[in-house]
Amino acid sequence: MTTVSVEKAVKDRYGLGAETRVAELCCPTDYDPQYLEVIPHEVLDRDYGCGDPSRYLKEGETVLDLGSGTGKICFIAAQVVGETGRVIGIDMTPEMLAVARHAAPRVASSLGFANVEFRRGRIQDLKLDLDLLEEELVAKPVGDVESLLEIQGRSDELRLNQPLVADDSVDVVVSNCVLNLVDNRQKEELFQEICRVLRRGGRAIISDIVSDELVPDAMQKDPELWSGCISGALTEEAFLAAFEEAGFHGLRILVRQQQPWQTVNGIEFRSVTVEAFKGKEGPCLERNQAVIYKGPFKEVLDDDDHRMERGLRYAVCDKTYNLYRQEPYRDSFEFLEPLEAIPLDAAEPFDCSRTPLREPRETKGEDYDLTSAAAEPCCGPEGCC
Repeated sequence: MTTVSVEKAVKDRYGLGAETRVAELCCPTDYDPQYLEVIPHEVLDRDYGCGDPSRYLKEGETVLDLGSGTGKICFIAAQVVGETGRVIGIDMTPEMLAVARHAAPRVASSLGFANVEFRRGRIQDLKLDLDLLEEELVAKPVGDVESLLEIQGRSDELRLNQPLVADDSVDVVVSNCVLNLVDNRQKEELFQEICRVLRRGGRAIISDIVSDELVPDAMQKDPELWSGCISGALTEEAFLAAFEEAGFHGLRILVRQQQPWQTVNGIEFRSVTVEAFKGKEGPCLERNQAVIYKGPFKEVLDDDDHRMERGLRYAVCDKTYNLYRQEPYRDSFEFLEPLEAIPLDAAEPFDCSRTPLREPRETKGEDYDLTSAAAEPCCGPEGCC
């Protein structure tokens, strides 16, 4: 199948799915019922997902939902992030968007605030606003090669000057069973786009279908299997690797469906929900900080090949030190600041290709010579044993 035929198969099937419920597109998922009460039935009846990334959101966040369909996850997220938050849904299927946009004012009326909007675009090309492009085509239809080249140039201008989603503009990207629908030849671009739109320190929370074996070419050429969330599934290993290759760190599997959703030709397809973080780029500077890995494993290896044994004091650069102080790492480490802080503008480069132990005097200072009394009694109420 070509990229165009993959996209057409998906649009046709989900266009039909916006008009009538298609049961085989559903993977059973439990949602918090308190968030469903304000959502219209036509949205709930046409929900095609395999997980619930909305349960990991926080109040006040700006959230982007890729492949938002009729808007169920967006409307749940709107309630979780609250009036100070914001939710943007992206979908390429006009029929799905029509349902979502029709429901949005009713949800807003029930909530008492409006914080959701829906935009038309392809999730592997989050710069191109398809509604704006369609306006261009209506104004000047493509009738010859010259006008085709002109509209291609105009598409590039729209991406540059009026992007559908700007760089570094959202806190969280979520998606529910949609990434597998993108042509494999465009999946690298898809993961790069997710990284592009996230702010530094932002995260992706993606629920999707993965396989336990490579999907053979014959299955990938079947439009029914492709639009049914089967043929475009990455293996579990490749799914995680795609995040790493796009520059994400701190990956963790939040949910992994124990029993397969479907088995086709002996290949198991199941739902997983993965969280991944953006923001490990930057210079490595020496500020005499140290970390101690607390366990429970005897030894760990992080995404930058820093290997650490439990209980030992390791020298790390300022970037890594501050990264570890954030989710998802901070509960696994003790953090040791130097007795005298080294200003950033005075810090020397740090060699992050190795992970040396940090001598205590490097943190305390070579001339440190304090002798003090016990800070507080260490005995229990019944005395020392």
